[in-house]
Amino acid sequence: MVSARIPVFFLTAMALFVPFAEAQLTTAPSAPVLPRITPEEKGDIYMARKMYREAIETYMSAKPLTAVLWDKAGICYHQLGDINLAKKSYERALKLDKKYSDAINNIGTIYYAQKKYRSAIASYMKALRISPDSASVWSNLGTAYYARKQYDEMNKAYAKALTLDPTVFDQHNSVGTQMQDRSVEDRARYHYEMAKLYANAGKNDLALQYLRKALEEGFKDKDKVNQAKEFSVLRETQEFKDLMAAEPRVL
Repeated sequence: MVSARIPVFFLTAMALFVPFAEAQLTTAPSAPVLPRITPEEKGDIYMARKMYREAIETYMSAKPLTAVLWDKAGICYHQLGDINLAKKSYERALKLDKKYSDAINNIGTIYYAQKKYRSAIASYMKALRISPDSASVWSNLGTAYYARKQYDEMNKAYAKALTLDPTVFDQHNSVGTQMQDRSVEDRARYHYEMAKLYANAGKNDLALQYLRKALEEGFKDKDKVNQAKEFSVLRETQEFKDLMAAEPRVL
């Protein structure tokens, strides 16, 4: 039998290496622990994907049910066209928090959808007494005034919204706690009023864009456009002159 002798220096090296290796194993970083997603966060993901029924079910699975969760469930029902359940959800939110301005605003959007414009205006004004710096609510108030053909009041509310948030009319958020109305009748007149609003704010490019939309949608009173004080600066531009000289393609 042939015996194998292990050199002393090798045994010495192994004796030093093994404790070092064991230390590395015990101190090696473990896989990061991912934070647990809450039912509200999961519901928000469903809402962003426009999976409203799944979002409602997820929001309602949270414990405890807060005013925010009831409000978000209401928005989902609203998006599904079930305004009765939407209103009940907003009202449940208000039972939990009587000063929750988002829910008050959202009840206003229910009244607006039902063409109860006076009630919508009352709700928006109530919400603004609590949250006076909410651009979305000022925008909704302006839209309700427009529906009642109160154009001066509409322009005041819209101007306030624009001052608070220059992007308020361009927002398309899928997730939130406020509903923002965009549906209006007589879009030609609406876009004409929006053109005046932007011209008054010095946003000439947007003013021209909305004025073009108004003309394409059948706004025929060019004399009114040429006399409106809001367009006094814009009238000096070549773009405005070209737009007024052209025959718009009515959509």
